[in-house]
Amino acid sequence: MSFGFFGIQFGWDLQRANMGPIYEYLKASPDQIPLLFLAAPLTGLLVQPIIGYMSDKTWHPWWGRRRPYFFVGAVLSTICLFLMPNSGALWMAAGFLWILDTSGNVAMEPFRAFVADKLPDSQRTRGFAMQSFLIGLGGSIANLLPWLMAHVFRISTDATSGRIPESVKFSFYIGGSIFFSAVLYTVLTSKEYPPSAAAAEKTQKQAGGLKTAFSEINEALRKMPTRMKRLALVQFFTWPGLFLMWFYYNTAVARNIFNASGTSDPRYIEGTNFGSLTLTFYSIISFLFALMLPFIANRFGRKRTHSICLFFGAVGLLSVGWVSQPYQLFFCMTGVGIAWSSILSMPYAMLAGVLPDDKIGVYMGIFNFFIVLPEIIASLFFGWIMQHVLNNNRMLAVQIGGVLMIFASVICYFLINEQHEFVNEQKAALLEIEGERSV
Repeated sequence: MSFGFFGIQFGWDLQRANMGPIYEYLKASPDQIPLLFLAAPLTGLLVQPIIGYMSDKTWHPWWGRRRPYFFVGAVLSTICLFLMPNSGALWMAAGFLWILDTSGNVAMEPFRAFVADKLPDSQRTRGFAMQSFLIGLGGSIANLLPWLMAHVFRISTDATSGRIPESVKFSFYIGGSIFFSAVLYTVLTSKEYPPSAAAAEKTQKQAGGLKTAFSEINEALRKMPTRMKRLALVQFFTWPGLFLMWFYYNTAVARNIFNASGTSDPRYIEGTNFGSLTLTFYSIISFLFALMLPFIANRFGRKRTHSICLFFGAVGLLSVGWVSQPYQLFFCMTGVGIAWSSILSMPYAMLAGVLPDDKIGVYMGIFNFFIVLPEIIASLFFGWIMQHVLNNNRMLAVQIGGVLMIFASVICYFLINEQHEFVNEQKAALLEIEGERSV
C-alpha cells in the first residue's frame, strides 16, 4: 500500500536535486533561488489540509477514500515532469514547478492518512518505516539518474548555450513514467476499509463546501493535541535544514568543491552530477536504515530515536563545509540519510496515536503547516541573507541548515513525553465522547 510513495518521492527528489541547477542554467542568481522555490511550501500550505479534509469526507465503493487523490495527483504530476525540462525561460520553469508541486501535494497528502487508516497503533511505526524505506529507495534512484544519463548512457551534458542539458531532460522523462506507474500500482492493488454506518451518517451531516472545510480546519487547529503542538515545533526547526540543502547543496558542490566558475564551465555539470550522486547515497542510507528503524524505536522509544537521528543529520550538514575532497561528501550524507529516514516516519508514528479516526486526513494536512511555514519564511527572506550576510556563499547556507537541525534534536529530546501525553490525550478523548453521549 506504500509503493505509490516510491513514485511520488521519485518526482520530489528529481525536482529538488535539479531545480537549483535548472534555474541557474536559465540565468537565475543565487539570491533569487529561495523565492523561486516558494511554489512547494505555498501549495503545501493551501492544498494539503484541504485535500486531507476532502479525503476524510470521501467514500466510493471502488475508489475508496484516499486513492482518487493519489490517481489525479499522479496524472497531473507526470505531465509536469515531462514538460518541466523543456522550459525555455525562467518564468516558464517556475510556473511548471507551481503546478507540479500542487499536483504532487494532492497525490502525497492522503498517503500518510492511508497508513494511519489501515494500521493499528502497534503497527504504525513499521508502516511509516516502510514508507520511509520506499521514499529512500525512490529518492536514491532519482538522484542517481542525471549521473547515469551522463556517464552510463552517454547522453549530452552540454549547457554552454544556456539550455537545460539533455541528460537532465531524459531524467525527468523517466521520473514522470515511474511516478505514474508506482501510484497506479497502489491504486489498483490496495483496498480501503469502508466507514461504519455511524461514521458515514456523521460525515454526511458534516458535508459542505469550502466554507465548511475552512471552518473544520480552523476548529482542528484550535483543538490540536498537546503532542502535535510539540512535534510541530520539532518540525519547524527540522525542515529548514533540509530546504537549505535542497536549495544550495548541488550548486555548492559544483562551485566550492569542484571550483566551477559558472554554469558553462564543464566542472559545473560535473560537480552537480557528483552532488546528485552523493544525494543518491543519503537516500540509500535512508532506505537501509528504515529497515532497522522499527527495532531501534522499540528499544529506545520513538522520541529518543528521532532526536538522535536528527543530531546525526545536523553533523552531516555542518561537516559539508569542511570537505576538501569530493569523496568525503559520502560521509556527510551518511548522517543526513539517517536523519531523513527518521524524519519521514517517527513524527507521524508519534502523531497518529493521538488523532481522532474521522479527522486523520485533515490533521495530517495541518501537521504539514509546520513543514511549509519555515520554507515560506526561508523562501521570502533567505535571499536577502544570502546577498547581504553570506555574500552568496552556498556552502554556508547548507551549514546553517545543520545548526537549525541541532535545535530540532534538542527540542525533540526535552519536550516530547510520549507516555504522559498519550495518557492525557486518551483521557481528553474519552471525556469528549462522554460529553457527546450526555448531550
